[in-house]
Amino acid sequence: MRVLFWYMDRFAYKPAVKNLDDVETVNEAGQAENAVVAFVHGEEKDEENPGKAETKLIKNIKWLAGKWDTKKVVLHSFAHLGESKCDPACLKALFDRAEERLAAVGYDVAQTPYGYFLDIEIAAPGRSLARVYKEF
Repeated sequence: MRVLFWYMDRFAYKPAVKNLDDVETVNEAGQAENAVVAFVHGEEKDEENPGKAETKLIKNIKWLAGKWDTKKVVLHSFAHLGESKCDPACLKALFDRAEERLAAVGYDVAQTPYGYFLDIEIAAPGRSLARVYKEF
């Protein structure tokens, strides 16, 4: 798994193009303020041990959210950080489990529409730890 984490003052999105045929049709836009946004690239190796990838993702989210004193998180599938890609269903299931676990301990978690290219608007501070890349 490869993840580009951003702390964002504002993150807004709107579905633009559906790129997976078997996902539900979504038209609603969304936004989050003062949130950690995780741009997640799932790799083939994550299919072998999805629990490990899930736990690492959650630990890194909690760490960065703590640095920014926020409980708001957005999970976004971003299959552009490497060559190897996991099955889309595997990553979506991982997102659902991570959301459930984070919500159970008080985080406000959202997922961008899965299987869509999005129009995105961001406002992010230019400070230390506003952008963090992790590979695990």
